[in-house]
Amino acid sequence: MTSTVPNAVQHTDATEPITMFGPDFPYAYDDFLAHPAGIGQIPATEHGSEIAVIGGGLSGIVAAYELMKMGLRPVVYEADEIGGRLRTVGFDGCGPELTAEMGAMRFPPSSTALQHYIDLVGLETKPFPNPLSPATPSTVVDLKGTSHYARTVDDLPQVYREVMDAWNRCLEEGADFSDMNRAMRERDVPRIREIWAELVHKLDNQTFYGFLCDSDAFKSFRHREIFGQVGFGTGGWDTDFPNSILEILRVVYTEADDHHRSIVGGSQQLPLRLWDREPQKIVHWPLGTSLSSLHGGEPRPAVTRLHRTAGNRITVTDATGDIRTYPAAIFTGQSWLLLSKIDCDDALFPIDHWTAMERTHYMESSKLFVPVDRPFWLDEAVDGRGVPTGRDVMSMTLTDRMTRGTYLLDDGPDRPAVICLSYTWCDDSLKWLPLSPNERMDVMLKSLGEIYPGVDIKKHIIGNPVTVSWENEPYFMGAFKANLPGHYRYQRRLFTHFMQDRLPADRRGLFLAGDDISWTAGWAEGAVQTALNAVWGVMTQFGGATDATNPGPGDVFDDIAPVELPED
Repeated sequence: MTSTVPNAVQHTDATEPITMFGPDFPYAYDDFLAHPAGIGQIPATEHGSEIAVIGGGLSGIVAAYELMKMGLRPVVYEADEIGGRLRTVGFDGCGPELTAEMGAMRFPPSSTALQHYIDLVGLETKPFPNPLSPATPSTVVDLKGTSHYARTVDDLPQVYREVMDAWNRCLEEGADFSDMNRAMRERDVPRIREIWAELVHKLDNQTFYGFLCDSDAFKSFRHREIFGQVGFGTGGWDTDFPNSILEILRVVYTEADDHHRSIVGGSQQLPLRLWDREPQKIVHWPLGTSLSSLHGGEPRPAVTRLHRTAGNRITVTDATGDIRTYPAAIFTGQSWLLLSKIDCDDALFPIDHWTAMERTHYMESSKLFVPVDRPFWLDEAVDGRGVPTGRDVMSMTLTDRMTRGTYLLDDGPDRPAVICLSYTWCDDSLKWLPLSPNERMDVMLKSLGEIYPGVDIKKHIIGNPVTVSWENEPYFMGAFKANLPGHYRYQRRLFTHFMQDRLPADRRGLFLAGDDISWTAGWAEGAVQTALNAVWGVMTQFGGATDATNPGPGDVFDDIAPVELPED
C-alpha cells in the first residue's frame, strides 16, 4: 500500500489485477488493443483519406497512430510541442539525464491501455516515490509546525491511523467499496453497473467534503482536517474537497492513486516515440511509414478556426492562414480552447454539448524542480551533539506550508538528482502565480528550511529551477478537468459524443477526445481510452468495422452505456 492514509479495505484477492475498467463505462480497452484481429478496418476505397487530428498530446498521437495503421492519413495540428501534458524538460547547463516532469509524472498499473503503448515503444518504468511507498526511503508529515518522521504508516502517531480507519469506514459504508472492488477485479459488468447506478443517483450532487461530513466515521473536524492535508496515495486531497465525490470514487475504485510508476527518461518519450514509430502491421502505407514521415517531420501549426462547410465537412484554418477541409476531425485539446483560442461555428456541436464544455471545471496546478549534485537526503542526520539519529537528513515531505508536497528523485547515490520542491493544486497553486521561478524557489527553500533547519538545500543546487503553472499556459488554462457536483450529465454528453449516430446529421464528423472527455481526467489512461473511442467513431463514419471477435467500444455501447440521469 502506497498511501499515507491507505486506500480503503484490503482487497479480497490481491493476486487479481485491477484496471480502469469502469465504473462508468466498463469496457476492456486493454483486451481490445491486445486482440490479434486488431481494432478495426475501413474499406479500401477510403484508404489515404485525410483526417484532421487537432492536438498532439497523448490522445491525439494515439488516435493518429491508429488511424494511420488503418490506412487513413491523419493530419496532426499542434500549437506547442508534441506531448501535451506529457511534458519532460531538462535543466540548462546540466546533463541530459536530469529531467523534470512538468505534467504527468506517475502512472498506476491499472492504466492498462496506457501500458500497451508504453510496452509498444519499448519504454521502461520504475516505482515512483510517493509518500510512504516502498520506493520512498522516508516521509515527513509536517502539520501546524510539528513534524513526524516515518518509514511506514505505523511510525506515525495514532491519530493518523484513526484517520486511515475513518476513510476506510467512510468508503465502505457510503460507497460499497469492497463490493465494487470485487466486481471490478472480476470484470462483473452487471454488478458494476448496479452498484454505480445507485451511487450516481445518490451522490451526483454531493461534494467530496460533504461525503466525509455525512459519515459518522469523519464526525471529527480534526480528522477531516488531517485527512485533507495527508489524504491518500499521492498525499493531501483537500484541494479536491469542493469537487464531486464521484470523481474521487473513480480514483479509489480503479486504484488510480496506488502503486505509481514513472517512465524512465521522461513521459514525453511516449508520444514522441509513437510519432516516429514505423508499425509492422499497417494497411495501405508502405512499411517504414510513420506519423513523422507523413508530416515531413513536423505537425501542422495551431488551429485558429473550425467551421462546417458543404457536405457536412470540417474546415480547419491554422496559424499560417492555411485552410484545409476534411471529411472528419478529432479534437483532443482541452475543451475550453473551443470557447476562446479557436474561432468556432456554433454548428460544430449540439447546444447541449457546448453547454457541457462551458461548464467544464479545470483545476490549477504548479510545480517547481531544481537539479542537485547528488541525493544528499539519504545522508544520515545527526542531532545537536553530532550523534547519528538513524534518520535521513531530508524526506519526501507533506506539509500545510506553501510547498505542500516535496518529492525527491534520484538515479543512484553518486549521480546528480532532482527535487520537486513543490507540487500544488488550486488555491495553493494560485499563490505561486505572481512569482518568478527564482522567487518561487526562495519561498520554497524558506518553508523547507523551517522543517529541516539543519539542512542547506541551496548549496547542493547545480542549476536554475524550472517551473510551470498550468493555469497560465495559453493552450491549457488548467491542469485537468474535475467535475463539480451536478456535472455528471455534462460529462456523459462529452464522453458519449463519439456515438454520433445519436446526433443530428449536421452535427457529426467532429469527434472529441482527451482526458477531460474521459471519466478519469488527469490520468493518461483516459486520454488513451477516448482516443480509441474517437478512432472507432471515425472508422464507423468511413464505413469500416471491427472484427466480430473483437467488438469496439461503440459496438457494445448500448450494453454498457453510462448511467443516464433525468434532465427534468
